[in-house]
Amino acid sequence: MRRRRVTRVAAVDCGTNTVKLLVADVDPKAGTQDNLVRELRIVRLGQDVDRTGRLADEALARLFTAVEEYAAIVATHDVDALRFVATSAVRDAGNVDEFTRGVRERLGVEPEVVSGDEEAALSYDGATRALVDVPFPVAVLDIGGGSTELILGDAPARVSAARSLDIGSVRLTERLLPSDPPTAAEVAAATRVVDGALDTLPSYGVHAGDARTLVGTAGTVTTVAAVLLGLDHYDRARVHHASFSTAQVHELTARLLAATVAERELLHVPPGRSDVIGAGALILDRVLRRSGADRLLVSDSDILDGIAWSIA
Repeated sequence: MRRRRVTRVAAVDCGTNTVKLLVADVDPKAGTQDNLVRELRIVRLGQDVDRTGRLADEALARLFTAVEEYAAIVATHDVDALRFVATSAVRDAGNVDEFTRGVRERLGVEPEVVSGDEEAALSYDGATRALVDVPFPVAVLDIGGGSTELILGDAPARVSAARSLDIGSVRLTERLLPSDPPTAAEVAAATRVVDGALDTLPSYGVHAGDARTLVGTAGTVTTVAAVLLGLDHYDRARVHHASFSTAQVHELTARLLAATVAERELLHVPPGRSDVIGAGALILDRVLRRSGADRLLVSDSDILDGIAWSIA
């Protein structure tokens, strides 16, 4: 029989735009995490959910293909436990049963559709667990395809206030930024919607201006970081815990919103993200303008890592 001090976990984060897998050996006693597999597939599960209220057949087909690939990977790693977490797109869809059945048949686990509050807590835990020498309070910003979470905490893994907002890169693009590139009127309308959502945060105890450190996580932020670093391919080691001035982010956001999808891809923004990165960057930009931090700290550890630790 295999003996192991650590717990080998498999975590799946199923979002509006991507589905991600992490297989890791986690030792809760030592507080260590050894990543064995970290995979991402852009499946655009949230395609037209905002308009139709259901998961599109072609989007489910893309997801199920990715889940089958992940099932094969998990089967080779002898994991102790597996958790599959679904977020915004699935929360908003009327045909969840079809999604649930398809995942269960392929992966052998019941997918969990978590609330916005639990999504926020998992994101904060994943993004802050490995932080060192940063001033608190910390705000973690998790920009997804369908929703955005802003989470304040006064210590690692300790949330003081959080809120999930129904603004995300896919949702905002489909609803308000259909042109390529977006028109000035479209950008102005999207900015008003983002600002309106952010205006509600204080009523939930989330005061972005209190944050001394702003940690950005998930695909929009890591893609912005990769572009600012001038990377022609994604390099997690360089992106993780990279830091940028707010001026750098503001300038790049303006460039991305003015660029066509093809021009964004010349900056090495990958297909499947290139059409929605302008909307995601806009959300990032508007949060930075309200934050008390003068820099953006990037974390490539995110809700996926939070899910892994929730298992262990």
